[in-house]
Amino acid sequence: MSAPAGTTRVVCGIDEAGLGPLLGPLCLGYSIFRIPTKGGDLWKRLESEVTQSARDGLKRIVVADSKKVYARNARGRERLETTVLTFLNLLKGGRPSCGADLLRTPPPTVRPRAADIARHPWYEHLAETVPIWTPPDRLAIRAAKLRRVMESVEIELLDAGCRLAPAYELNCSFEATDNKSRSVMILVLDLLKHFWNSYSTEELRVVVDRQGGRWRYGHILHEAFQGTSLEVLDESPQMSRYLIDDPEGGRRMHVTFAERGEERAFSVALGSCMAKYTRELSMEAFNAYFTSLQPDLRPTAGYTTDGRRWLKDAAPALATAQLQDRVLLRER
Repeated sequence: MSAPAGTTRVVCGIDEAGLGPLLGPLCLGYSIFRIPTKGGDLWKRLESEVTQSARDGLKRIVVADSKKVYARNARGRERLETTVLTFLNLLKGGRPSCGADLLRTPPPTVRPRAADIARHPWYEHLAETVPIWTPPDRLAIRAAKLRRVMESVEIELLDAGCRLAPAYELNCSFEATDNKSRSVMILVLDLLKHFWNSYSTEELRVVVDRQGGRWRYGHILHEAFQGTSLEVLDESPQMSRYLIDDPEGGRRMHVTFAERGEERAFSVALGSCMAKYTRELSMEAFNAYFTSLQPDLRPTAGYTTDGRRWLKDAAPALATAQLQDRVLLRER
């Protein structure tokens, strides 16, 4: 899709899943769209095929905070998987065909190191094929309808995926930074640099769902994007906005950190779903690995209370696996 200069902009969103659990990865989902400059709200433009309401999920694709899209039942799992794989099907290479492909959705400069993934034996148990919860023919029909409406309103999905950070990588980062927020920010900055390098010659706008108490990001952005000018447009506990500019290189990027970003920006909501789906498939693999060692072991989603229950129940499997604590347990 091509358009005259100045008639389109690129919008990106980032959201996370798995910031607080005891077990499993942290996942940062993202999506990138090229839209008409006067395109307006993406939910509105795509409303014939997309909705924010989970109640409409049988008829339309649900793009919203993943906590609203996903539920631990058959309908909730199918709803989340449909959202993620239908949009990923729009990419030039098509959607992932297996769980391992899902981890390779980001460009090589952003992906986790293969050696860090290999330290966690359960990633070998990622789904051999996807979808796992949705009939493929139903997914294909949804994808075809979405493609038609996207083309009709001149909206293009440029990229989408998830940057997974396994427990070992997180623990090493926590040790280096002594600060969980800083470790997460390093991952966010890697994605921002990818957006900058790929799309900042266009009118580029990024929204990041804000986590934790930080709401001043100017110093961090200035350090990360050296050689550019940084303008602080607004800083408040609800929303902080910045302009990163490189006039000589013809590059600029607006970055917004916002509370409830998934309610403000379609790209953030889709990123939220990307992150949640990747984490759920990762925990499916986690549980498959450990039940292969201990068949009567009840699965876990990895959150603190149930994670502690699981650690007690899984003593025989853990004795067999002989894993380092920092491979298994999140230290922060």
